Amino acid sequence: MTEDTGSSRRARTARAARYPLHHVEFGSGTPVVLLPGHTTDHRLLLPLEPVFAARRGWRRLYADLPGSGRSPRLTGPLTAEAMGEAVLRFVDRAVGDAPFAVVGISYGARLARLLIAERGPQVLGAALVAPLVRPSGERVLPERQVLTRDRALLAALGPDDREAFAGTALYQDDAGWSAFRDHVLPGIRGHHREDAAALLKAHLSEEPPESRFGTHDGTHLLVTGRQDHVVGWRDQLDLLEHYPRATYAVVDGAGHHVHLDQPDAVHGLLGNWLDTLAVRQV
Repeated sequence: MTEDTGSSRRARTARAARYPLHHVEFGSGTPVVLLPGHTTDHRLLLPLEPVFAARRGWRRLYADLPGSGRSPRLTGPLTAEAMGEAVLRFVDRAVGDAPFAVVGISYGARLARLLIAERGPQVLGAALVAPLVRPSGERVLPERQVLTRDRALLAALGPDDREAFAGTALYQDDAGWSAFRDHVLPGIRGHHREDAAALLKAHLSEEPPESRFGTHDGTHLLVTGRQDHVVGWRDQLDLLEHYPRATYAVVDGAGHHVHLDQPDAVHGLLGNWLDTLAVRQV
């Protein structure tokens, strides 16, 4: 864990000035940094906004990762370390030394765990949604399922949109398409594809972030989908020993975009996490 001395804070501020990330901000109060997944942008997490809007005291920063949305591309090799450094610089610039919470989905949850490793005492807690834990080929995954399929809808979509939607969606119907179109597809269409392909080969560090700190006593939430065939739900159990104050939920009827598939369940869990964070701050 990085020692938080005066000189290190000054160095962090200098580094942060060199790498902004585009973000959308709402509210005021305790900062919450929200990080989307690989090849998506901040719009993926906007469906969580009603949970925050119903509560006072949270400043929400929905960020685009480097090379996605409106954030600039990284310079130099595309590695997990470089992505992590870009997020750290953004947090140093946007949050400074204030205590903050973090929400991450999929690869964004991996970056959230890196923030805990690097800024542990400053992090109040994390909500990890469908967190990526293991590299492809090492994951324990459920069988791919599709719970609803509207063949006429799929036939009406363009080939690229149909491939992206059918490849991940658990509910391939009008409601599923609307959520995917509004919150997933914009990032897929807008990310830098060469960068994404390069990062995919090196987007996991050799050691998990938890190897740097062992345990973190913040208030944490882990949410996975029972039918998530992308990152699964079993590997995430390994994280629990590192987060002794964590709630872990496996939501049935949910794939990788668990918050889109089962919004009521995820909103309830996220709201409880926020309320617990607020109590622990008092």
